[in-house]
Amino acid sequence: MNNPVVAEQSEQTSEPGVQGPDYEVVVIGAGVGGIYQIKRLIDLGVKATVLEGEDDLGGTWYRNRYPGARFDSESFTYGYSWDQEILDEWHWTEMFSPQPETLKYLNFVAEKFGLREHMQFNCYVEKMVFDEGANTWTLFLKDGRILTTHFVLTAIGLLSVPTLPRIDGVDDYKGQAFHTFNWPHEPINLTGQRVAVIGTGATSIQLIPEVAKEAAHLTVFQRRPNWAAPLNNREISEEEMAEIRSRYDEIFATCARTPGGFEHEPDRRGFYTVSEEERRELWDRLYDGPGFGIWLQNFVEIFMDENANAEFSEYIAERIRQRVDDPELAEKLIPKDHGFGIQRVPLETGYFETYNRDNVTFVDASETPIERITESGIQTSDQHYEFDIIVYATGFDAFTGAFDRIDIRGVNGESLRDKWADGPVTYLGLLVEGFPNLLMISGPQTASTNFPRGAELAVNWATELLEHMWSSELSRFEATPSAEQDWFDHVVKMYEPFLLKTAQSWITGYNSNLDGHEYGNTRYNIYNGGGPKYADRLRQEAQDGYQGLNID
Repeated sequence: MNNPVVAEQSEQTSEPGVQGPDYEVVVIGAGVGGIYQIKRLIDLGVKATVLEGEDDLGGTWYRNRYPGARFDSESFTYGYSWDQEILDEWHWTEMFSPQPETLKYLNFVAEKFGLREHMQFNCYVEKMVFDEGANTWTLFLKDGRILTTHFVLTAIGLLSVPTLPRIDGVDDYKGQAFHTFNWPHEPINLTGQRVAVIGTGATSIQLIPEVAKEAAHLTVFQRRPNWAAPLNNREISEEEMAEIRSRYDEIFATCARTPGGFEHEPDRRGFYTVSEEERRELWDRLYDGPGFGIWLQNFVEIFMDENANAEFSEYIAERIRQRVDDPELAEKLIPKDHGFGIQRVPLETGYFETYNRDNVTFVDASETPIERITESGIQTSDQHYEFDIIVYATGFDAFTGAFDRIDIRGVNGESLRDKWADGPVTYLGLLVEGFPNLLMISGPQTASTNFPRGAELAVNWATELLEHMWSSELSRFEATPSAEQDWFDHVVKMYEPFLLKTAQSWITGYNSNLDGHEYGNTRYNIYNGGGPKYADRLRQEAQDGYQGLNID
């Protein structure tokens, strides 16, 4: 089907004299996935738009402006792979790009291809209802508008709904307070300020060293310790960037064959086939190397074998002890309830050394719990702390939270929120039975990989499905109940070999700030089979003629 025909069909239904939907496709979200998705659609001549709730594009990289925010993926593996001119023109200045540069990059891409004119900002979708008679979606926006479309593609992010802690008095505080996700766009002068940070997860591990450099005093309230390893960031010279450009094909090929979508390939020699001395030699090299090497270039046994993981975790604990001056404090920073690497590893720059500073106080909230937020600070079980600024680094309603914010109603008015009350159930992480003509870009139960690598895979698959619909003059697709159940059972099975299933992790749905997300209520949010197996499964589905879908 040629492009004009696709565009023409978007203007009308098959019934003569009846006005068609406003759009053929609506994309929700203008982050990494949404930007690429709208590029694919306008290249096809499809009448499509992006609805973005924020006042500009960027998604995660628009909102998360806290000091220290940056990639934990090597920059050149995170950028888009689909356009040679982008690869030739863009110079990543650091091995792990900081938030301002990443946002600049996404704007560069959008402006290069004129994508902004296909985006509508400050357009928050409150409700979506599927019309079974017309095979269209009706979208109700916060600004009062109502839009209709044949197909909806969500690109709303895994970590886009922040959660505040369940602490009495949060609204009583008279000073400045915010979640890291809502860090003010205007720069905050921390000089001379008494700052509290609640939480020591991945965001906080990036934030704390930066705040400590500026604030008069920083107090960190740790609820649970987290493992972390050095990021080992550095600048990228013109010469090195030229070398990177020369091997982009090789870089993306490597990302496509590794389980995590990075250049880091696992060591498959076998944990027990090499000596302890050789294992420590590998770990020393990886610990001093960049990025996720310490995690993803390691022996595969650390993810599945408790003894192997315990030995490696003790190695990391030794490295932490070497970096923290106070031995007692060092032990408080070392997790005892889970081993290193069985959940996503935060990467840090000077995090542990920050606790050696005179202007930093550490409070172990497991020993002296926070009782309430007061008008002027924080009251724990043993004392009151006065603050000028309180920062909540208390996590997100991960994976399903962004979907739950929208009242999504499918066949017979079924609520997606209700269907997913105990955790997501999908087909291939892209479709949901009972919710036709809806595709999720990087939705729950897709492979857990370097985000843009997975997003590009999902966008390409979704676009090819839509092309199949248009070329065959079809109007409705939906996952079959049996295909969805088979995929869910497979996702559950893929948790069994991994120690991940034992962790109090946001990946398995744990969040102490949310009802139903308690430890033990496992939510199967990701596909643990790795990127290559997931990509093969998507290819097979398309090659087999979408047998897991009912298509009308």
